[in-house]
Amino acid sequence: MIIFYHPKFQRMYKKVSKTVQLLAEEREGIFRLDVFDARLNTHKLHGKLKNQWSFDVDNSNRIIFEFDDEDIIFLAIGDHSIYR
Repeated sequence: MIIFYHPKFQRMYKKVSKTVQLLAEEREGIFRLDVFDARLNTHKLHGKLKNQWSFDVDNSNRIIFEFDDEDIIFLAIGDHSIYR
């Protein structure tokens, strides 16, 4: 599995706090070992985001991603406003 970072994700990542960036890197390590690790709360999204998934960085922040065959694309990072 290769994780690709969408340009939107990269821009959003630079805007979140350093603390969230460090937590996201830690969570990504867990994600690389097991996408569905219980600590991540990985779940499929609904509505207009029905083809995408999300996992928790912390209580407020999420990473939205999608599966692309055997690879993964990180699309967005941030609080719940990223779902809009």
